[in-house]
Amino acid sequence: MALSTTVSQRKLIKRKAPRGFLKRVFKQRKRHLRLETNSDLLVHLNCLLFVHRLAEEARTNACENKCGVIKKEHVLAAAKVILKKSRG
Repeated sequence: MALSTTVSQRKLIKRKAPRGFLKRVFKQRKRHLRLETNSDLLVHLNCLLFVHRLAEEARTNACENKCGVIKKEHVLAAAKVILKKSRG
């Protein structure tokens, strides 16, 4: 395989929440809301927790199907389960 077609396995992971982006989206979409100063961090944490639950449920679905790779179907099924649980 040529060097130009390989993808580096090491990627830098951002350790900070994208606060500026989140604040800008809030201001553009929901101008009438008066949010607390750290509400963007709570939204970011909520997204991370959702992604974590989604990954766990998708991994469980893949294991139930005796599949070593998490596929699109596993993620979609996991999303349905998680959203059903969150809505009560």
